[in-house]
Amino acid sequence: MKLITVTIPEKAVTIGSRIGLADTSLSRLFGLLGKRHLDPGCGILIRPSTSVHTFGMLFSIDVVALDRDLRVVSLWRRLPPFRLTAVSLKIHSMLELAPGQIDACRIDPGDRLALAG
Repeated sequence: MKLITVTIPEKAVTIGSRIGLADTSLSRLFGLLGKRHLDPGCGILIRPSTSVHTFGMLFSIDVVALDRDLRVVSLWRRLPPFRLTAVSLKIHSMLELAPGQIDACRIDPGDRLALAG
């Protein structure tokens, strides 16, 4: 899986430099399944995706919903295992991060993210 860096340029914040890009059917299907934890700076960007689930996961995650322009639409902090996010047609991709990263990186609705790599 290709690794990318995700930032919030307006805040000069790097969300992660080891974010996997899940943009194929197979990579979107498996996502983070099988992982035991996520370190800060790691995660996965799933696109396209209008929702994610944590069925079968062993740990909580922070989830950031993004529109087509990579603007933050919704946030889920510490989404526990065996949960499902809301589905919205405004959402184009989902960023899954280590628990606590939304607050640590000061991610807010309306922020526009940038991808590199």
